[in-house]
Amino acid sequence: MNLKRIIDVAMGREKADLVLKGASVLNVFTEQLEHKDVAICDGYIAGLGRYDGKEEVDLSGKIIVPGFMDAHMHLESTLLTPAEFERGSLPCGTTAIMADPHEIANVAGTEGIDYMMKLCKGLDMHIYFNLPSCVPAAPLEESGETLEAEDLKPYYQKENVLGLAEVMNSFGVCEGDSGLLNKIADAKAHGKIIDGHAPFLGGKDLCAYTAAGVRSDHECTDAQEAIDKLARGQWIMVREGTAAKNLNALLPICKPPYCYRAMLCTDDRHPGGLLEEGHLDAIIRKAVDKGVSPVHAIQMCTYNTATYFGLKDYGAVAPRYHADLVVLSDFIDFNAEQVYIDGKRVAENGRILNDNVKPLPDSEKVLHSFHMPKVTPDQLRFKEIKERQRVIGLKRRELLTDEIIIQPTDEGLLKNGIDLKRDILKAAVFERHHDTGHIGIGFIQGYGIKRGAIATSVAHDSHNLIVAGCSEEDIAAAANAVREMGGGLVIVEDGKVVESLPLPIAGLMSPLPIEEVNRRLNRLKEAAKRLGASEDIDPFMTLAFVSLPVIPVMRLNGKGLINVNRQEIVEATF
Repeated sequence: MNLKRIIDVAMGREKADLVLKGASVLNVFTEQLEHKDVAICDGYIAGLGRYDGKEEVDLSGKIIVPGFMDAHMHLESTLLTPAEFERGSLPCGTTAIMADPHEIANVAGTEGIDYMMKLCKGLDMHIYFNLPSCVPAAPLEESGETLEAEDLKPYYQKENVLGLAEVMNSFGVCEGDSGLLNKIADAKAHGKIIDGHAPFLGGKDLCAYTAAGVRSDHECTDAQEAIDKLARGQWIMVREGTAAKNLNALLPICKPPYCYRAMLCTDDRHPGGLLEEGHLDAIIRKAVDKGVSPVHAIQMCTYNTATYFGLKDYGAVAPRYHADLVVLSDFIDFNAEQVYIDGKRVAENGRILNDNVKPLPDSEKVLHSFHMPKVTPDQLRFKEIKERQRVIGLKRRELLTDEIIIQPTDEGLLKNGIDLKRDILKAAVFERHHDTGHIGIGFIQGYGIKRGAIATSVAHDSHNLIVAGCSEEDIAAAANAVREMGGGLVIVEDGKVVESLPLPIAGLMSPLPIEEVNRRLNRLKEAAKRLGASEDIDPFMTLAFVSLPVIPVMRLNGKGLINVNRQEIVEATF
């Protein structure tokens, strides 16, 4: 930036590169709308007032606000390449995201992080990274790689790395796990932020967690939990994604005084949500519809986010701030009519203006990530059924699960514990990174399907292969279909694949356009409904979290059934 020139433009001695004229401008500092021209010079805002520009755009009757910033999300969980995610979210007003490449790192380690950074290079959107803190997510995981503090340390030199991502192992922090504390210490030594992930944490555990330097949380499920964490100095990320939707429960903290230390994030967002509802604009719209002030909702994904992450020149429409701007039609629909990044128009009327899609770079670990033997139905059968059967109880619209104890009955009991009358299905997790042959077998209730099987290689966070089904034959067929694709989503009925979506990038992402990925996802979901999948769940996103042993209470991975609260295997299967 030419300092002398931006001063001359601010003073009106020189014409601005671009002047946005006639709009109302949201001042996130005073919470007022000001009728001012916005003068832009070298990608920065030079001044607000009356200005002349080399280019002038009449925005009479519109509202200019800062570009929206997603405080926490996983690009991998969109199932899209970053370029296709940008194509779906940039026209919605999202100009920056804080990405955690945790998913691809669990598959391919630092090579996965490097690969994701390569995919993001050259995009218009500002994509910042927070380094995965827990690879694997917990000691009982079977991930593709393990990342220690020394593996992460070189990345802190990169300009687009802002901190250490969600520290999910709160138990490890409180117990003083040396490897985890080394990661936290390195982030602090480099002046970086440390994000949290600690559902239900309170009391002395919360004090210890925050004393370690963890400054945020996106796992609050009710307002009191959020207020308790705010009271201990944490910032709260209000999450409204595809799987977890916490906005309604957290509406009280979207208002003063709490909203000034709150942010919006999606965490996980599927293509259908992007195309049909939007991105952060959809959360703003919902929040305002529920009574949140439009100004506070916008602050929560602009200035607050920038402040938390130490991005001093972002998040406001003010002199010396980056000209990342969204032109809205009103504060009702929040339609982004134009989007600017660094003073350049990058999207207009729902359409991205630059095609940033490029060929995929090569990577053996990322593009050839499946290493597991073929599955047979006999591997999935128990020699005997226990008198008391532990079952993972799924909860509607939540990632949390219950531990349910089932007494098998003769009526409705199928072989090997599957009981369709009581909605009890068999689930299996197959270790797919190191060809160990490990298979964890358990049961889930609340999934709904009455025939066939559903499989996915998107299985948080280690992303082994997880399948739920009504028979061992269909479970094996679904597992083998995903294995042969090198990753993806599959629905099987009567031993045959009826719908599929290959995900060859680490078993997590598709190189296809967002519209095609969405079309195939819709077909998969329709097929799942035909099998009887519950209406109030996303069949793939829900299944993906059944194997994550950091969210209470019961989970299943390749080692068996895990009680998350005790961090112990309660039923080993090998």
